[in-house]
Amino acid sequence: MANLQSAFLGIKSPNPFWLASGPPTDKKINVLRAFEAGWGGVVWKTLGTQVKNVSSRYSSLNFTGRKIAGFNNIELISDRPLEINLQEIREVMRLFPDRAMVVSLMADNDRVSWHELVKRVQDNGAHGLELNFGCPHGMVERGMGATVGQDPDIARMIVEWVMEVAVLPVITKLTPNVHSVVPVGKAVVEAGSHGLSLINTIQSVTGIDLDTLIPNPNVGGHSAFGGYCGPAVKPIALKFITTLAQDEATCRTPISGIGGITTWKDAVEFILLGAGNVQICTAAMLGGFRIIRDLCDGMNNWMDEKGYSTIDDFRGLSVPHLTRWEELDLNFHVVADISQDKCIHCGLCYITCEDTSHQAISKEDGFPYNTYKIKEEECVGCNLCKIVCPVDGCIAMKEQRKGAEYLNWKEFQERGLPLSDH
Repeated sequence: MANLQSAFLGIKSPNPFWLASGPPTDKKINVLRAFEAGWGGVVWKTLGTQVKNVSSRYSSLNFTGRKIAGFNNIELISDRPLEINLQEIREVMRLFPDRAMVVSLMADNDRVSWHELVKRVQDNGAHGLELNFGCPHGMVERGMGATVGQDPDIARMIVEWVMEVAVLPVITKLTPNVHSVVPVGKAVVEAGSHGLSLINTIQSVTGIDLDTLIPNPNVGGHSAFGGYCGPAVKPIALKFITTLAQDEATCRTPISGIGGITTWKDAVEFILLGAGNVQICTAAMLGGFRIIRDLCDGMNNWMDEKGYSTIDDFRGLSVPHLTRWEELDLNFHVVADISQDKCIHCGLCYITCEDTSHQAISKEDGFPYNTYKIKEEECVGCNLCKIVCPVDGCIAMKEQRKGAEYLNWKEFQERGLPLSDH
């Protein structure tokens, strides 16, 4: 069978699934339950200056009848005393010495505060430190969290402070509330950070109660921008991770992937785009810690099927397949093909193509149902009909190249080819 063991930055765990810093890793009882269920490691909820949280704290984005396509929170870092957290970390590590224990940190923005916090945590026996440069709410107003992660110079300075006293592996957690994570990622790597983790949550408003007109979550008639996470943010996380994996300054830096990971397939996608392991929070909050069984079994079975022995065997394999638009092959062309045996004659493909795309599907009226066929000469291969079709495998995209040779946009322009031919 495949070996799911992970050694991210030399921190060993029986599988690559860690619980991300958040409510599930806030105290001993939660973490013990997670380890008993089989999680490979945790990033303990961020420790730092004492805070006070509000009530209520969470909200969600529901979409077309599906609950919690996205999740939002305005909860801050740990509001429990530092000494209690450190004591519980020691107790958990004594009971589960084979699991990864990384502690998230966010100190006040001065060298002394960072030195003191780092020393206290690493003297406690943790395996690694994660610097929280991503929290998008609450701490930002105090000049911490995403405020740090949005400024390469400040991020570099703080990592340099940390590295002056750190003896454990240091992971820097980046914010997605930027145009690009590369400048900050490059800065903290140059400052000495051993690894990177991303993404933290995205600043958001999930919705408004149309009866009270108060945005969610409601805290006494008011709300605040929160941190958005859950399945809806996965595409953004994958994009940011890929940009680091493609950049010369950060491509060799180990990455811990975070953001919307719900299934083992999601986790595989993160690793294929360069992540060395993954961190999960929202999925555990919504489904409980026992989801780890499906995560491990699913990844294990997929690896066996593909012939991969370890996660390193497939890490980063999809990165070379993501390129710039200008490098895509203009001669590659596909057209849709509708399986009449599988079609349920709902007409959704026809409606969307006729109304919003290229009028490339014909409708033949009939009884008891209409029949839909592709007009291949009009089809541009946009995938819309396949995407909206409710039946898996009913619509396939078949290749019909426009030319045998590879032809990108630059070559197309240099040759002065007419646009009408493509």
